[in-house]
Amino acid sequence: MDAPTTTSADGDRSGGGGSRDAGWFGRSPKATTPDPAPAGTGRHPQDTQGEGTGRIPSRPVTPIRPVRSGTERARRAPGAPAPVPHARTAPADRPAHPAPAREEAAEPREERTAPVPEDTSDGALLRRTMAEIEPIADKVTSHFYALLFLRHPDLRALFPAAMDTQRDRLFKALLTAATHVEDTALLTEYLMNLGRGHRKYGTRPEHYPAVGECLIGALSRYAPQTWGPKTEAAWVGAYTVISQIMIDAAAKDELRAPAWWQAEVVAHEMRTPDIAVVTLRPDAPYPFLAGQYAAVETPWWPRVWRNYSFASAPRSDGLLSFHVKAVPAGWVSGALVHRARPGDVIRLGGPTGSMTVDHTTDNGLLCLGGGTGIAPIKALVEDVARHGRRRSVQVFYGARRDHDLYDIDTMLRMQQSHPWLNVRPVVDDGPGDNLCGRLPEAVCEYGPWHTYDAYLSGPPGMIRQGVDTLLGIGMPTHRIRHDSIEELVGARN
Repeated sequence: MDAPTTTSADGDRSGGGGSRDAGWFGRSPKATTPDPAPAGTGRHPQDTQGEGTGRIPSRPVTPIRPVRSGTERARRAPGAPAPVPHARTAPADRPAHPAPAREEAAEPREERTAPVPEDTSDGALLRRTMAEIEPIADKVTSHFYALLFLRHPDLRALFPAAMDTQRDRLFKALLTAATHVEDTALLTEYLMNLGRGHRKYGTRPEHYPAVGECLIGALSRYAPQTWGPKTEAAWVGAYTVISQIMIDAAAKDELRAPAWWQAEVVAHEMRTPDIAVVTLRPDAPYPFLAGQYAAVETPWWPRVWRNYSFASAPRSDGLLSFHVKAVPAGWVSGALVHRARPGDVIRLGGPTGSMTVDHTTDNGLLCLGGGTGIAPIKALVEDVARHGRRRSVQVFYGARRDHDLYDIDTMLRMQQSHPWLNVRPVVDDGPGDNLCGRLPEAVCEYGPWHTYDAYLSGPPGMIRQGVDTLLGIGMPTHRIRHDSIEELVGARN
């Protein structure tokens, strides 16, 4: 089981209100029972003012009586009796004028404000739980897996022998999905990809209830301040929706594609001491789109999968290529760079990813590729060329130093062949003929980009800065494309 995927500099994307049905967990959550008043229930931050620590108070909070509607009455102070004027005789033909009344001074009005109602929506309850467990996420994750393997030892075979690289993936995926449950369109697309991807692990529909029970068990233990019947019902409802979307997507995918493909290494080219271009021949037709990626498993580390972008558009010979950078302690990347040789057989998960070209528009393409993130950018350029439309494509190829631009010669040859393509190398350090500085900032020196769609691939930090830069110059969010669910949600919010 996997987590959200994010394109990284080494080409390894690992480093892109539902029903209250309780059938998943075997018990009925008391969704209509309000949270108890003592400590252990979530309160609005206003209720904790004066505590000093910012934590929920350990005593019941006295409810504030609402201010009545209507005009507020001003209270008057008791005034002294008006002095009686000296009596005098008025002319007989007109009445005597009465003495003017003495105006009483009114006290200042007491200002009252209505209490801010507490948000008790499911989304708010989920977010409060997340905020509480965030400082102790490692403990919660460890407890989740301890429960899972203790109560359901048969599920241990779905995970790699060493859990140090896998440990956070499933748990983070569940939490990411639950806390974004209100963003239905984006979440559904993500969960469908996740459900299809989980087929390669051997995940079956009957496994989901076990995972859900252990998720609730871990959260209820480590989130005592926010946990209660309503919070539990919110998490049960969210997980029920999440798991059903994944199950349905996997079942539909099973009708049209295998869970994985076998692929033989047919070429292995070292570009730098730690970057290799690996070319594969799958054992069956492998349909994908330029800009997508696939999970890869090597024979040396069973059940350890890492995501890599395709470095070319679909080819007539059916071959696939990846740019892989070996990272410290990278089991899959290290094996692909330093151990794999022609004749070795690896496994591929199905293609996924939404960083694809919309060929129904004439918008230009603004492409930011950092490190081996240039691989899917190269595939996008090939895809535009194959469709034969002269759309402007502007590529900014970033690296730390000049010699890290390992594929610059290929990109410059493509520029010579296609007059609609411009390639601008950008390096962080050192003088040279290339642009200097960080990749997102370099984009601001050119443009305007109001008729372009943006594509970003590279380290998470570069993607984050790139999104901020593009939003800052007025590019709409829906025209910024990359394959990280967390970054997309963050940009949208």
